[in-house]
Amino acid sequence: MRKKTFLSLLLIFHLFSFSSSPAQQTTERKIAILPFLPMGVEPAAAQSSESIFRLELQKLEVFELIPEDIISDAVGEKYCTDFPCALKLGKKLSVDKVLTCKLVALGEKIIVQYSLIDVNTEKILLLDQTTSVSVEDLDAVMKRIAIAVSRGEPIKETAEVGNITEQETMTPRRRRARNFTGFLFGYMYPLNGYDDAGRSFTMQFRTGAEMKNYAIGVQLAARKGFAMNVFALYLFTKTDFCPYVGSGFGFHWVSHPHSYEYAHYPDHGYSYNEEKMKGDGFELTANIGFIAFRTYVFKLVADFAFAYTFNDYNDSAFTFTLGFVH
Repeated sequence: MRKKTFLSLLLIFHLFSFSSSPAQQTTERKIAILPFLPMGVEPAAAQSSESIFRLELQKLEVFELIPEDIISDAVGEKYCTDFPCALKLGKKLSVDKVLTCKLVALGEKIIVQYSLIDVNTEKILLLDQTTSVSVEDLDAVMKRIAIAVSRGEPIKETAEVGNITEQETMTPRRRRARNFTGFLFGYMYPLNGYDDAGRSFTMQFRTGAEMKNYAIGVQLAARKGFAMNVFALYLFTKTDFCPYVGSGFGFHWVSHPHSYEYAHYPDHGYSYNEEKMKGDGFELTANIGFIAFRTYVFKLVADFAFAYTFNDYNDSAFTFTLGFVH
């Protein structure tokens, strides 16, 4: 009985493994990249662009690429970029998708036009174009097109920090990901100390440098005195909406109306200790927040922070600020 049960389980496992094997999964994801058509562009530039695109798409591991020699034999000496020709070749090669691409010279610029065709449904899944401001920029453009094709999205939807093309940095909504400077405004909500004060206005000035996943900088703040901190943020995404967490360390000169500790005595009213209390001290901060429009020059920042000052008053507070940096 146990032997039969074991054999049954072994047979089921074998059938499941066969049905989910990589070979069967990838046969539905084959893609044929047809030779890029140069129009006013050096053929060598078109061939180099095609080679870069193939490599970038292969690294994404979304499609199984048909070898170039097989495609070359099927296409022959003529270019195949129109829909009927590409669809016919796709069926001949038994692939799931076909990609066609043209490189059109326009002055010093190169217009890259491409289409992704579904052979099974006989429909165009993606029809788009982008601009390379120079031959050298084709490297970045091909990487972006590979991402767009793998996701089935227009190229403008695939913008991330680190893969912005040169053309996009020249548009009115200029994109970059380097230095930043800006002001944030909001309120401070004391938790302890601060002479039991209520909500008060606060302002921050930030400057620093932003990388793919991190940002570091210096923050100057006016909140019941003056604070200066060095901070670091971890950025969770590279897209236009980017949550973050971070922390900072610095010094806070807290303004108190008096510099002595008052005490209440039933017989003598209020008095104070003769020892002067210090209002300034080192400060630790913890931050959470988000950056909107991260790939643009002007970015909206919303920041929620906890700050603790190591002084004689043990001042601590929450702050919420909102502003723009660029």
